[in-house]
Amino acid sequence: MTAPVPAAEPRLALDPARTALVLVDLMDRIVGLPVEPRKGVEVLAVAEGLAAGFRSAGALVVLIRVERPGLAEQPPGSGLVAGLAADGDLEIVKRTIGGFQGTGLDEHLRERGISTLVFGGIATNLGVESTARAAGDLGYDLVFVEDAMAALTAAEHDASVRLDFPRLGTVVAAAEVQFAAGEVR
Repeated sequence: MTAPVPAAEPRLALDPARTALVLVDLMDRIVGLPVEPRKGVEVLAVAEGLAAGFRSAGALVVLIRVERPGLAEQPPGSGLVAGLAADGDLEIVKRTIGGFQGTGLDEHLRERGISTLVFGGIATNLGVESTARAAGDLGYDLVFVEDAMAALTAAEHDASVRLDFPRLGTVVAAAEVQFAAGEVR
């Protein structure tokens, strides 16, 4: 069982013009892994709700997926989960653990004036944390939606959420994410 999320601001007042939701590795073959402290389908449901709210507010949704380098064909389930992407979303293909290295992600975000990134995905301590660390190094403000993430073990998830993420940004639950015009659900 995972410990409670550290105390966070009761609500975030995000600017949809300067904020992007970044969802990492929500692909069938990863969502289907045995992850903790919640199942991949639970992470996906929260992420889909966040994405719908971001789109409704006019905020950017970034979907990052991994492709294994050097393979002629990717393993089955390497595309984004069906129905996750929508028109206007930015899809990034990475070939490393993090989403910035060699992908043009920083340039895409800066062109749009994005300064705050809200994270979710699988695995908390791998793709999400690696992408977030690079984003922090690049000067972005970071928000981590704890219930929109999972890892291979609860201990790995908890280490990122309790020890690392509070040093990099703000940890919240999905219900705490809000734009000036209202709550994102």
